[in-house]
Amino acid sequence: MLSLFHSPNSRQEYSVVKEGSIMRKLDPAEFPLTYYLGVLGFSGLSAYGGLCEFCKPQKGEKVFVSAASGSIGTLVGQYAKLSGCYVVGSSGTKEKVALLKEKLGFDNAFNYKEETNLNATLKRYFPNGIDIYFDNVGGEMLEAAIDNMNAFGKITICGVISEYDVTKKRASPNMLNVIYKRITIREFLAGDFLNIYSDFLEQTSGYLRSGKLKVIEDISLGLETIPSSFVGIFKGDNIEKKIVEGKRAQF
Repeated sequence: MLSLFHSPNSRQEYSVVKEGSIMRKLDPAEFPLTYYLGVLGFSGLSAYGGLCEFCKPQKGEKVFVSAASGSIGTLVGQYAKLSGCYVVGSSGTKEKVALLKEKLGFDNAFNYKEETNLNATLKRYFPNGIDIYFDNVGGEMLEAAIDNMNAFGKITICGVISEYDVTKKRASPNMLNVIYKRITIREFLAGDFLNIYSDFLEQTSGYLRSGKLKVIEDISLGLETIPSSFVGIFKGDNIEKKIVEGKRAQF
């Protein structure tokens, strides 16, 4: 995901906002303004709502997060750890795997590009099964996760990265497993959680102040970097949300 960040005077001076909107004046004194494009924005709301509102993780539960080094996945894993869960993430490079384990506190992580059998891979990391799967990928990863889910497991579907290319294989999970294991599958859009936005903001801000939630930002300076930044997203170069900052704001 690519976001553009400009200084307040670079593009627009006024905007009309409907009453009751989540838009509000931001205070850059406590958190960088770029946080409101990521951890305190829709990426954070998606992670918080999809995991905490739908899956309601309990201490000791086993959580799998795909695309775990993305802007949503990094936060899902941390929210799950703060709930006392065992968390494993998948990503596409050994550097990103190391980041998940060494900086973000995931219990384990693996490079899906190095795995030839995802079903066997998940059995290796979850010998006792998966309780919660936060899906950002779809495709074969979703199929393998369903095969390794425990009875009454919960899956929340945030994205289907592997299926955005229409030429690639669509997910075809074993529906008998879904039925016999009584798996709950929920999908969502970030806007579905506007009713809990204030709770999300309060909880997440508290985690940030205490240092319990770590933020990684991938920022390029200068609007001239937009083309390379955009291409880099599809090559998997970015970590977290990719932000292009046109001009540093002065306050």
